[in-house]
Amino acid sequence: MKKFTKHSMMSLAYVTAIAGVTILGCDNRTEAQDSKIIENILAKADAKVPANAEKATFAAGCFWGVESAFQQLDGVIKTSVGYTGGNPNKPSYKDVCSGKTGHAEAVEVIFDPSKISYEKLVETFWNIHDPTTLNRQGPDYGTQYRSAIYFHNLKQQAIATTSKQALQTSGKVSGKIVTEITKASSFFKAEDYHQSYLAKLGKTSCNTH
Repeated sequence: MKKFTKHSMMSLAYVTAIAGVTILGCDNRTEAQDSKIIENILAKADAKVPANAEKATFAAGCFWGVESAFQQLDGVIKTSVGYTGGNPNKPSYKDVCSGKTGHAEAVEVIFDPSKISYEKLVETFWNIHDPTTLNRQGPDYGTQYRSAIYFHNLKQQAIATTSKQALQTSGKVSGKIVTEITKASSFFKAEDYHQSYLAKLGKTSCNTH
């Protein structure tokens, strides 16, 4: 079977796995609005992190689009894409793509809890991917594309677990949710060219031009 690359992945802006709705509303935005969003995203790279900032980590398929979705949220200070949940330490992109290291492509989100709640981040996580497909998002497949929430404290674990249970019984998903809820471990930042990848290309999602 042919293994598709990231370039063939569905845009996260058009994922309709949860409620059949467009999440980011790219169809309704003007080019000027997209340009402003991209400008704001790129500015976050140099943002100062306040003392009250907290960290969240999510894996939901190709990290390019996942990062872009979180970058567009008010209250998110900065993000990084990288690898977590496997061995050895400090893997390369090539290592992770081999499927032999056990790492997931993930996004580390630094956020201001006075402006955006962890619950809102988890809600966004559910909305931007299909949590019922095991080790796959769209045409991208492999354990590195698994669905996972990596909690940093017991409060995050409780919120993620409750949210997963609520979604499973809501009738909004037709299959079993396979998302892992696991304690966060070492996060290895991906190569520089992966950071804010879509914004550097002038895109707000994988399908915008």
